[in-house]
Amino acid sequence: MTAPAETSIAGALAWARKRIPPNEARLLLRHICRASAAHLAAWPEEILPADQWESFQHIIGHRAAGEPVAYLLGEREFYGRTFQVNASVLIPRPETELLVELAVAHFGAAHRPKVLELGTGSGILAITLALELDQPEIVASDISRDALAVATSNALRFGVGIAFLWSDWYSLLKREDRFQLILSNPPYILENDPHLTQGDLRFEPLAALASGRDGLRGLSAIITGAGGHLDKGGWLFLEHGYNQAPLVRCLLADAGFERIASWKDMSGIERVSAGRWPG
Repeated sequence: MTAPAETSIAGALAWARKRIPPNEARLLLRHICRASAAHLAAWPEEILPADQWESFQHIIGHRAAGEPVAYLLGEREFYGRTFQVNASVLIPRPETELLVELAVAHFGAAHRPKVLELGTGSGILAITLALELDQPEIVASDISRDALAVATSNALRFGVGIAFLWSDWYSLLKREDRFQLILSNPPYILENDPHLTQGDLRFEPLAALASGRDGLRGLSAIITGAGGHLDKGGWLFLEHGYNQAPLVRCLLADAGFERIASWKDMSGIERVSAGRWPG
C-alpha cells in the first residue's frame, strides 16, 4: 500500500496500524512530532509537516522489520528513570531492577560503599546505584568502547560521577582494588539458543547476550575472579538465566563464597544469585 503524499495525524496512525500495533504507532508518532498523547488525541485532523511524515514512514518501516522500539526512540525506562540506549547496548529489562533492589537492601545504610559493576553496558545499574546509595564510589567496566560511550553519556545526563573502565571483566583492575559489592548482568544465553534469532534479541549486541556453549562462561569468570577484588564480608550479586540458579550457586560454593542465596523476579523465576566473601 502506497503512503499518501500528505496526511493528518489520524491518517498517519491509520496507515501505521496496518503495519505495527496501535500503541507502538502512537508512541513513535509522538516521538517524531515531539507531541504529547493528549495533543494527538485532541488534534487528529492536524496535517503533518512533510519532514515529519517522511520521518514517520521511515521509522515505521524499521519497526515493521522488527527493529526494537527502544532503539528507534533512543531511550528506555529503568527504575523510574529514562536512559539513552542504542544498538551498542542491551535494552534495559524490568527483571534487572531486582539487582538494584537487592543492592540497596544490603548497602542502603552504608556510607560511601565501594561498588564494582562488570559489563555495565548503558550504565543503568551503576548510575541507578549512584543515585540510590549514600555517596557510593563506583567503578563500572565494559569491554565495548561503544557501550562505555553510551554509559558515559547517561552518567553526564544524571550528573553522577562514575569511574568507567575499558576492561575484560577484572583484567585492567589493579591488584589492590577492593570493593564491598560487585554486581553484574553478564551475558548468559547459550551461544546456539534459538531465541537469539527471534524478536528484539536479533538486534541487540550478541557479545552482551551469549556466553559459550553452556551460557556460563561469563558467570564463571566473574565468580572465579571476585575473591581477588572483594573486601572481607563483601558481596557478589549476579543476574542469570531462568534455569541457571542451581549452577550459579554451585559455582559460588566452589569459589569459596558463603551465605549463598537466590532471589525470584516478578515472574517467579530465580533471576539473581549472590554470595558473601568470607571474613
